[in-house]
Amino acid sequence: MASIVKSFAISGVDGYIVEVETKTIHGQPMVSIVGLGDTAVKEARERLEAVLNHGDYRFPKMKIVINLAPSDLKKGGSHFDLAMAIGLLMESDQIKPKEVHKYGFVGELSLNAKLRPCTGVLPMVIAAKRAGVKNIVVAQENIQEASLVKGINVFGFTTLKEVVDFLEGKKPYQLPFNLDKKEEDGSGYPLDFKDVQGQDVMVEYIVLAAAGGHNLLMIGSPGCGKSMIAKRIPTILPSMMEEESLEVTKIYSVAGLLKRRGHLIEDRPFRAPHHNASTNSLIGGGNNALPGEISLAHNGVLFLDEIAEFNKKALEALRQPMEDQRVTISRVRHTNTYPSNFMLVAAMNPCPCGYYGQDKCRCSDYEVLKYRQKISGPILDRMDIQKYVQPVDFLALSQNSFGRTSKELRERVEMARNVQRKRYEEMEGINCNAQMTADLIKEYCELEEDGRRLLRMAYDRFQYSARAFHKFLKVARTFADLEASEKIRKKDIAAALMARDLDKEQAGMLVL
Repeated sequence: MASIVKSFAISGVDGYIVEVETKTIHGQPMVSIVGLGDTAVKEARERLEAVLNHGDYRFPKMKIVINLAPSDLKKGGSHFDLAMAIGLLMESDQIKPKEVHKYGFVGELSLNAKLRPCTGVLPMVIAAKRAGVKNIVVAQENIQEASLVKGINVFGFTTLKEVVDFLEGKKPYQLPFNLDKKEEDGSGYPLDFKDVQGQDVMVEYIVLAAAGGHNLLMIGSPGCGKSMIAKRIPTILPSMMEEESLEVTKIYSVAGLLKRRGHLIEDRPFRAPHHNASTNSLIGGGNNALPGEISLAHNGVLFLDEIAEFNKKALEALRQPMEDQRVTISRVRHTNTYPSNFMLVAAMNPCPCGYYGQDKCRCSDYEVLKYRQKISGPILDRMDIQKYVQPVDFLALSQNSFGRTSKELRERVEMARNVQRKRYEEMEGINCNAQMTADLIKEYCELEEDGRRLLRMAYDRFQYSARAFHKFLKVARTFADLEASEKIRKKDIAAALMARDLDKEQAGMLVL
């Protein structure tokens, strides 16, 4: 009978259990690893032979078949090494571990039989708990990350010999360090909105965007403060709930970007890719269909500075993830689905030179039109707030005063978000107004007659799409939440209509 040892694999950001079946057969000595493993999995045969010959064990001179079940799912990574080594030692009667079926094994082996850490441990341990596996063995460097999951016993070792001695009961397990020890995490943001001067109107719309999770487009001349404002948005966003932190940490663990393995990511992500980023880097992809910037910005902010300079194909690829809040990456060998619930913040110049409407601008109407057409209508339609950022007045810059602090603005955002959390507490996956479905809009965005009449006038004049119409209602709902109003008032509708400067400009109403 083949020996069976449990390990785990990852599909997207979720783990699933894998049974590593090992069988020795009389025949020509060789190792055959089956079960749709990638190159890293198949190279384990060389590592296994070196590991067993290096220690106090022997490598069987027989035909060895190792199957990774379920065999119809593609698997990747070198973290199956430890499970394969344990299974082979059991099959060749070199070790007799106790109750090995109660353990899961995750770890890469060096040629000197040392255990190396691997990525994606957090979703694997979550999968272990879900499958009823109460104990998991990992490399010592992965102990803290694995211990983020409560209700499961984590054992960390540095060598294969230590693992075998523990399984056979020769040595009791001792935790190598104190998991409760607090470390300086260096988290938080060094920036503050108090440094933003002369942009009080824009800051109000930033608070609105943060309070409702709305997408935001800022248009303005160079040096007016667009990037400065965008980089400070994370400082006023509400704290992540534990479930949100766990989702973000899983994504970074799978991507191999988890800097502090023993801690959940508590600060909302802020990703700012350069405008020469490819479609794959934004959406995700590569040979292993890894997460892209939109998934790394999950539950946080994706900032696209100079959005008009991005590749048009890459921008168009954002449309579906912005609506569905998830993205599916399909490749020949892998198909993974990642969450992508992000707040899109974009900045652009009004024309190629950046000084449209000022005396120094020499751009023709055709050049301005061609420049703005780099951003398609469907993308603009998905931007809830579109505001011009005006140049800062000299008097505001020359004064030695500060604007409102991030702490003050965050209190307003937290208050509005608490209202929304209470409103949607029974709705799975909905935490803010920007995520409202059509049914929720009908339920929570009831208008007074004056507000309905005003919105109807604007709808008839500007020929808004159904999506834009719903976004107006979502933005108006957030305006009302910021003032703790249960109803959407006429002034909330008026403020929401004022949030889209480009619509007014297209109608010839905006004069720069």
